[in-house]
Amino acid sequence: MQTVNDAEEQLKFDQRIIDEQKIEPTDWMPDDYRKNLIRQMSQHAHSEVIGMQPEGNWITRAPTLRRKAVLLSKVQDEGGHGLYLYSATESLGITRSKLIELLQTGVAKYASIFNYPTLTWADMGAIGWLVDGAAIVNQISLQRTSYGPYARAMIRICKEESFHQRQGYEIMTVLAKGSVEQKEMAQDAMNRNWWPSLMMFGPHDSDSAHSGKSMKWKIKRQSNDYLRQKFIDQTVPQIEALGLEMPDPELKWNEDRGHYDSGEINWEEFYQVINGSGPCNYQRLKHHKKAHKDGEWVRTAVRAYQEKQTAKNQTNVA
Repeated sequence: MQTVNDAEEQLKFDQRIIDEQKIEPTDWMPDDYRKNLIRQMSQHAHSEVIGMQPEGNWITRAPTLRRKAVLLSKVQDEGGHGLYLYSATESLGITRSKLIELLQTGVAKYASIFNYPTLTWADMGAIGWLVDGAAIVNQISLQRTSYGPYARAMIRICKEESFHQRQGYEIMTVLAKGSVEQKEMAQDAMNRNWWPSLMMFGPHDSDSAHSGKSMKWKIKRQSNDYLRQKFIDQTVPQIEALGLEMPDPELKWNEDRGHYDSGEINWEEFYQVINGSGPCNYQRLKHHKKAHKDGEWVRTAVRAYQEKQTAKNQTNVA
């Protein structure tokens, strides 16, 4: 039951949202706002960390030393993004260990795109260009999200994602302008990653369980469908520049709307992947659990060191 004091704080909170003021960890916030942030931010963090797997799989098979160094740097960036976002999520009063538990038990979700296999080197180009390109479209507006730690984390993340997108497009350009076999490989990777990239923006706004509240609280600044359309509109000219065929036969310019029309997404596939039945769901979580277990000795050592330092400081004070 809401108290008089809570009602007053709610009014102050609502006004701060209206006035475009950032909400900080020590500020009063509604429980639903906090829960919504934890869900969205942790999902974002999990996506960055799980997203290291399909690309990390190609580090040892990169075609040149330069490609290997660039891909290694990109995968390292993604791990860093996950750490920024986990730290920001912890400011909401939830522990890192709890966030990991929710991921590994299937309660927390991550971007469905990372449950698809990377079959060829061209996937490294398609992921950088399409997947990171879709992420940038979504994340640019998150630099203005209402929660301060999240907004500030997104500034650096967006800069690095921009590099990732250019790196991916450069790979696709080389392949598309190369041999017949290379161009076919680029076409195949784009075709396979196109629809999952569109799914990254989430379900239609009318079908989203969280979009309305997130928009009201300015956690999200633009709707799923708006962002998806923006991505399509900016990507189609890039496909044309590559000289590749459209991955969707229904893609065409609509003069009346001033946007590209496109075919309907297979939402049944989207929900199957989200709910754990994608091509690589089991593989991705199994690998994460193993890596987490293998790293337990590091966490144990850190805790022991912290306890030792705390005891030493207490002795010095005494």
